[in-house]
Amino acid sequence: MVSENLSTIGFVGTGVMGKSMANNLLNEGYSVLVHTRTKAKAEELIEKGAIWKDSVADLASEANVTISMVGYPSDVEEIYFGEKGIIKNAIANSYIIDMTTSSPSLAEKIYEEAHSRHVHSLDAPVSGGDIGAKSGKLAIMVGGDPEVFDAVKPIFDVMGENIVLQGNAGSGQHTKLCNQIAIASNMIGVCEAIVYAEKAGLDPLKVLESITTGAAGSWSLSNLAPRMIRDDYDPGFYIKHFIKDMSIALESAKDMEMLTPGLELSLSLYQSLAEKGEEEKGTQALIKWFQQK
Repeated sequence: MVSENLSTIGFVGTGVMGKSMANNLLNEGYSVLVHTRTKAKAEELIEKGAIWKDSVADLASEANVTISMVGYPSDVEEIYFGEKGIIKNAIANSYIIDMTTSSPSLAEKIYEEAHSRHVHSLDAPVSGGDIGAKSGKLAIMVGGDPEVFDAVKPIFDVMGENIVLQGNAGSGQHTKLCNQIAIASNMIGVCEAIVYAEKAGLDPLKVLESITTGAAGSWSLSNLAPRMIRDDYDPGFYIKHFIKDMSIALESAKDMEMLTPGLELSLSLYQSLAEKGEEEKGTQALIKWFQQK
């Protein structure tokens, strides 16, 4: 049952993740307004009943809830601030939710600006990749006020199943950076394990049968290793976006005077791939670095 005061959702950004998230909201009966830089990326949603808006200002001025899922912190800045941005055009007492992985300090800035205009703000980055987005089983990490979180929880429930309010504004972003730091080193281990299996003359798929359910088990091992084995590098999550996330995490860690050797190594390997033109591939393409002669 769709709550009347949450009935119209504006969704900005319909890429790999955003399109599936918006689609799940449509399927649940919400009225969904969409805007993205390239309208063609929203055509499938429009055909299913989403309403196209020519600008974020038009979208925010009609939505009870405005959700963004864009690429970089610079994109977040662009769509939220200024005369034609989301904050200045949002309806009073409406909700704005940035689900992009972005900087904690930017999330705090959005919160303060929105609060001054009587608009409720949450930062709510996600984890689970294209698989989680399609199935509505994303992990959603939220920063903001408890009463605001409670109000929009029914919307989060449509897109995810592990939904946790982590603390004040920016806390969702800090939690997502913890997630990315954990993945960064894990991806190195997954790649090394697969290449080791191949060089030892083993069937890597059979190896996965044994190790995914044991102590080595991880989301990346279960979901991305099979893609590595079949040379499927289509993006569930782009290398270019993972580099962005790791760079934000590294910057935040340095601000806290924290050492992150695993993160730094993973970032350097992915940057090496990006320099070879692989930035549009999925993160599982890291195995190419280990397979090079």
